[in-house]
Formats: sequence, structure tokens, C-alpha cells
Amino acid sequence: MRSIDVAERRARLSVRHRLAAPTRTDQVAEIVRSLVVLHATDPATVYLSVGARSNTARPADVEQALYDDRTLLRMLAMRRTMYVAPVELVPVLQASCADALAHKQRRTYGKYIEQSGAVEGDVWGWLAEVEAETHDALLAKGAATGVQLSKLVPRLRTQVNTAPEKAYSKPTNITTWVLVTLGCEGRIVRGRPNGSWTSSQYTWEPIESWLPEGVPALPAEQARAELLRQWLHTFGPAPITDLKWWTGWGLGETRKALADLDVVEVDLNGTTGLLLADDAEPVAAPEPWAALLPALDPTPMGWQSRDWYLGPHAPALFDTNGNIGPTIWWDGRIVGGWAQRTDGEIVYRLLEDVGADATAMIEAEAARTTEWFGDVRAIPRFRTPLQRELTA
Repeated sequence: MRSIDVAERRARLSVRHRLAAPTRTDQVAEIVRSLVVLHATDPATVYLSVGARSNTARPADVEQALYDDRTLLRMLAMRRTMYVAPVELVPVLQASCADALAHKQRRTYGKYIEQSGAVEGDVWGWLAEVEAETHDALLAKGAATGVQLSKLVPRLRTQVNTAPEKAYSKPTNITTWVLVTLGCEGRIVRGRPNGSWTSSQYTWEPIESWLPEGVPALPAEQARAELLRQWLHTFGPAPITDLKWWTGWGLGETRKALADLDVVEVDLNGTTGLLLADDAEPVAAPEPWAALLPALDPTPMGWQSRDWYLGPHAPALFDTNGNIGPTIWWDGRIVGGWAQRTDGEIVYRLLEDVGADATAMIEAEAARTTEWFGDVRAIPRFRTPLQRELTA
């Protein structure tokens, strides 16, 4: 069993995640492919993750890839999390994750409707009709907000109280439920935001706007194996627990998908890790680099076992729900955190001594991040202890 130490894992991270200077590119879709997907729970993450790995690409270039070239697509997938994915990966994500999620969402919302008594007769047939009518309305209109769709499809305004016995519970219409389910099923897509690139209020479009024939169907087993293959190329080597956590699958599903791949076991300082058999050669360490990565960037969120790049800094950089905030990286490890103040200033704090040369490179990255934001101010979707301190 070959041993891979922390230094080599950091070298792989530096190169595969396009964070070392020679690996950076201005091709937005290529950056996303290098990371498998980008986290998109916080819309600003998508843009800042690209900015950290490019030389001259700007928010307009990300929007070009998303909404004009349509080489990228926004969707819910692993762990019911929002991602931006390359369009060619969508069938894999759909079959391996989103189909099961759509089934779960429809079952949950359908039970709420059934229990409320808001619909008489066959609730599931009624819900299927509303979904089809909503999709047809988007095909006819091209793009619409939830409010606009609820006017085009009156049954979307059906009111349901999910917990009538609770004083705080109030009736709500089913518009969002239907749209989320259709999105999970791959029939509609979140389009342009209503506002700047930090906005999370989107229009909706039919999937045919991105994929004219819809999402190609794949066997779930084939899709799971392909998703793990891409993850291992980008994030490997790693223990199986990291794969299980990242995908959100059960251990049995994860093992079954791995059985369809040619993988080898390696020693990660006493822990057994997995690596693609054709990717076992050592990766040379690049020149030292610095980066400011945004909250929920796919690099720090790629593994459940994070000690080898996070060190002792978790209490300052994570919120109580396990969300990581903006981080400062030096040569393959996290060394601090940063934040944007209301006046636009980027402020940061190093959590360990990295030396004068590293500090100078980090300062340059902070200036570059300030330029990236321009006049835009990003409202954090969650707050970590260090972010609170830096913006107090």
C-alpha cells in the first residue's frame, strides 16, 4: 500500500483545484469542471470561487457561461444542496442524486396537501396535473418568476397549512413546493437572478432552454460510479467516509458505486484512503500560492475529514450548522479568514504566522478580491465567529 503524506495531498489540491498560479484559467466552465461542481447555496460563492481560480475573468464572464452560453446549470443535488454544474454532468447528477430527491420532495409535499384537505379526490393525480401545467406555462412564456407563474397557473395558489395545530403556522400556497419539485426532477431550471450576481431570487425557465431534448436518462448505478470517479480525480485520495459524506448516500450505495471503478487503497497517515488506479503517480508540488476562497467554496467543503488542510482553525471559521466561512489559503492549507465590510473593504485575519512573503501574496489577493466585488456588497447567508469579529 503506497503512503501519501499531507504534503502530497496539498500538492494535489493545489493543482487539481486550479489554485496554484500556473493552473489558473479564464475559462469559466473549465474551472467548474475541475471542481466537479460549485456550491451555490450562497450565490456569491459561484462567482468568487471562479475569481479565485482565474486571472482576468470577472462576474460578467460567469454570467455569460451561465445564462448566455449555457454551459453551466444551477440545480439541487448532493445532500439537497444547490450547485452550479457543467451541463454535460447534469444527467449524472440527475440520476445519481436529483431523481431520489424529487421523489422525496413530491412525497412530502403531497402528504401535506392530502392531510390539509385542500384537494378532494386523487391528490397525487391532481399534483401531477399542476406540475405539468406549470411546465407547459414556462414552455409558452420562456421565463417567469414564481409570482408570475402563480397567475398563469391558478392552482399554484392553493393554500395549505402544514401544522394547523401550531399557533405559529399559517397557510401558504404551493407555488414554491411545485417549482422545487420540478427543479429536482430536471423539468425546470433557475434562470437569471432578479438583481445583482449576489441575489438568490431567480426566474424559472424550462429545462429545454438549456437542454432542448431534456435531461438524458442514465441508469442510477452508472451515474453514481461516474460521479465518484470525477470526485476521486479532483479530491482523492480520501477515506470512504469522505465520499459517503460528500454524496449524501448510504455506505452501501457508496461501496456499490466504488465496486464499478478501478481504485486502489493508499495509506493516509494511518487511515486507509482511496484513489483511482490510473491516478496513483505522485503529483509534484507547485510554487507556493495564496488564495482568498469564499464561504462554502468547494475546496474546503470537499472533505468531511479536514484536519490535513484546516488544522485547529475550525472554531473561528465554521458556523454552528457546519458551514465554512471565507478562508485564506497559503500553499495548500487554511491560515486565516476574511470578510467584506459594508463600505466594501476586504479585511482579514491570519490565524498563524506565515512569514512576510506569504503575507504579501495574501495582501495582493485581498486587493484582487476587492476589485472583483466592485460596488457590489454581498450579504452573508450565514455568519461565522471570525466574520462577525471582522465586520463588527
